[in-house]
Amino acid sequence: MTYTVKEIFYTLQGEGANTGRAAVFCRFAGCNLWSGVERDRTNAVCQFCDTDFVWNSTMDAGKFNSPVDLARAVADVWPQQVGGKPLVVCTGGEPLLQLDSDLISAFHAKGFEVAVETNGTLVPPEGIDWLCVSPKVDAELVITNGDELKLVFPQEGVSPQSYENLAFSNFYLQPMDGPRREEYTQLAIEYCKANPRWRLSIQVHKIIGIR
Repeated sequence: MTYTVKEIFYTLQGEGANTGRAAVFCRFAGCNLWSGVERDRTNAVCQFCDTDFVWNSTMDAGKFNSPVDLARAVADVWPQQVGGKPLVVCTGGEPLLQLDSDLISAFHAKGFEVAVETNGTLVPPEGIDWLCVSPKVDAELVITNGDELKLVFPQEGVSPQSYENLAFSNFYLQPMDGPRREEYTQLAIEYCKANPRWRLSIQVHKIIGIR
């Protein structure tokens, strides 16, 4: 299988349960809920994505012909001679369009824990160490258990309460980014205070100015 990757970079996880943890981000190109092209946004299932995940043929890198090649590229970005368990965050776009058990095994062989951030519409392969699902109101959710459910909030037509019967270890509300972010943050704060099962997830990386 050929893997198409938008970018690979080393940073700190900026949101959710692993906020502040060092990680290599492997951002896969492509998504099943939006093309990534701005003119298509208004007709997309997910209309609020804030990430550039579009790959094009003019890029010098981004195509990997084997899981070993991609795992090696990720390992090369992790700083040498540092402590702690290496973490790779597979994100997108939608990483489960490409992530498979062979690639997970290749990451494990390089010593990495494998975290995935997915919209929850595709069945995940075996072997993922940390599964974070971010559901979208108009997309069918097929993943109903995992480590973390992170709901972008608010989304018209859905209440966080409708997800509380799912088998996730952690439930997060993340204020929707954009011109009304301040207002949405206050709404999320009030919801979490009134419903303590939910925790607030802030996109810390945007606040402190890292990727």
